Amino acid sequence: MISTKPTFEAIKPNFGHSFTYQRFDEDHLNHNNIWHYHPELELVYVNGGSGKRQIGSHISYYSEGDLILIGSNLPHCGLTDSLTGNTSETVVQMKMDFLGNEFFDIPEMKKIQGLFEMSKSGMAFSGNTKRKIGEKIEVLEYQTDFQRLLSILNILNELAKSDEFKILNAEGFSIETEVKDNDRINIVFNYVKNNFKEEITLDEISNMVSMTVPSFCRYFKKITHKTFVQFVNEYRLVHASKLLAERPMSITEVCFESGFNNFSHFNKSFKAFTGQNPSEYRNQLKTILQ
Repeated sequence: MISTKPTFEAIKPNFGHSFTYQRFDEDHLNHNNIWHYHPELELVYVNGGSGKRQIGSHISYYSEGDLILIGSNLPHCGLTDSLTGNTSETVVQMKMDFLGNEFFDIPEMKKIQGLFEMSKSGMAFSGNTKRKIGEKIEVLEYQTDFQRLLSILNILNELAKSDEFKILNAEGFSIETEVKDNDRINIVFNYVKNNFKEEITLDEISNMVSMTVPSFCRYFKKITHKTFVQFVNEYRLVHASKLLAERPMSITEVCFESGFNNFSHFNKSFKAFTGQNPSEYRNQLKTILQ
């Protein structure tokens, strides 16, 4: 029986600290892989490897590591697991007022304020920014508490000046810190995460959040800017992308392992989602990763 209880993550900085810093590697894995949310901003650097991004209603596949900034109360899922193949994962979490209620209101912090605003939709950084900031994030491990604090401010400033980023929920994600909405959407996201290979009916998912089907459909579209069917299909397609990149499976096996029960529909949906059919996608990825 899968629990549908939503997950609120209570983050408590170590005594004497205004933020949390965690580093994970093959000997210390990050097991927080369920959908969750928290009021703290979260900066994540994945050194190498490939996997799934699941942030707000955005789902995509990343390769060659990742650098993500996740805003306050934006539901998200862990970026790594035992199959990701990354060297390490570093996570920094901080409240928006971690340096005091008015610190980020001063003129010098205007760009960082703008960064915090954009992070509400989730941001993925690429190119030289990912490489350069990733190195700075990893150096945090060897710094004193005071040096680490200054470095985090510097990192936020560099991110605020960068134009090498993508807004992950481009059309917005309309949870405005209302706990009941976060609870509902987390029930839905966690259930899809655990059951996407099976058929999920609107009756079933609506009952889980105590709504009628029409009310649920309106609610889900308002929150995510997607229909529920579209969201589930995207989840399945990103899982298929991951399998095509990482597993020596036939495309037919990938189709059914991703929750599709019609090969023709899978091919058509995959091409509409990625611009390529599954075999073209796999071949191109092999070329990139060689």
